[in-house]
Amino acid sequence: MTTSHEDTQAPARTLAGATILQIVPALREEPVARTALDVARALLTSGARALIAAEEGPLVEDLRASGGEWVSLVNSTKNPLRLRGCTKALERLIASERVDIIHAQSMGGAWAANLAATQIAVWLVTTLPDVPAVSGLRAYWASALARGDRVITPSNYAAGPVMKRFDLPRERLTVIPRSIDTAIFDPMAIDAARHDAVRASWNVPASERIVVVPGRVAPWNGQVIVPEIARILRDSGASGFVLVMVGEHKTFGKYARFIADQARAKGVLPFIRFVGHCRDMPAALAAADTVLVPAIEPPVLGRVVAEAQAMGRPVITANIGILPEHVVTPPEMPEDIRTGWLAEPGDAADFAGALLTALSLDDTAYRAMAARARQFAQYMFSPRSVAIATRAVYTSLLARDT
Repeated sequence: MTTSHEDTQAPARTLAGATILQIVPALREEPVARTALDVARALLTSGARALIAAEEGPLVEDLRASGGEWVSLVNSTKNPLRLRGCTKALERLIASERVDIIHAQSMGGAWAANLAATQIAVWLVTTLPDVPAVSGLRAYWASALARGDRVITPSNYAAGPVMKRFDLPRERLTVIPRSIDTAIFDPMAIDAARHDAVRASWNVPASERIVVVPGRVAPWNGQVIVPEIARILRDSGASGFVLVMVGEHKTFGKYARFIADQARAKGVLPFIRFVGHCRDMPAALAAADTVLVPAIEPPVLGRVVAEAQAMGRPVITANIGILPEHVVTPPEMPEDIRTGWLAEPGDAADFAGALLTALSLDDTAYRAMAARARQFAQYMFSPRSVAIATRAVYTSLLARDT
């Protein structure tokens, strides 16, 4: 669109004065609702109007206190009659509140928003689930999440199968990782008492370095290679270390006992601890020198890799699923900004080699890597960073209105 002067282009539209409607299942204390609240706050600082349509929950008051608005909407459903009612409610809402952008973050909400958008001109943003279904009935319902004018995906790993199945062009996708609480997972927030209490509960002397292996002790998490990693480290001359498996180990008791038997047979049982579930994971990660994630199946979130780096801890993680996207490593990035290492799933020698490198870092190199890990986590995963990146998606759509 141009003015009467043909060489003067109208200024791009901004968020100031725009109305953005986010749709989430409910305003309960859940990651998707908390992120929507963070985005609403970012919108309000830009002069936009921030609405969230969802079932009621404790976060309604937080939203209102921030200046946002809540609209009651049952949208987490696959019932055709309820979806029809949801669609009609959305059409009325879009018209009465002059909504410029809808951001649907549930399957039911996305279906209703797509149908409403065929009746009323409005931009549609959708967010893909972490592990999208690509076949069966669930994939049919999830297909609505791939139809936005812009589609937000938590990772390239999550986007790949959706792009292939629904012929989704790459230019419609924006990768925005899930946020973590970088205020809780902050080394400066952990006092000496919490740190010492964790170490004491694990019965690890102050002189020994701790390698935390987080997550439930279960076959898909790959802890079966830990005894062989310990053996390789010992035979390579490493000493003064202990691998601490921080996670519930009763459900798959037979698997945990097999790991212990392997450690005993290899003569490395003193280097390994099974400590069970930890209620204070920030302190557990603070007690670590290095964090080891030996998964052999793609995790749904991979959140622990981000949390470990937020705590300023180098990470050695399996090169599988979303995990490689959550750590900075060559060759994708220069060596001098590395925050951890990737190892092949199930390859004890590969993990041990990376761990030997990590344990051999001098104090200056270790502190530099720890600082980079914290900076990377803040840049990529902090609630503020995620909210700003989401806000930028809305801004780019409004700019196309001119």
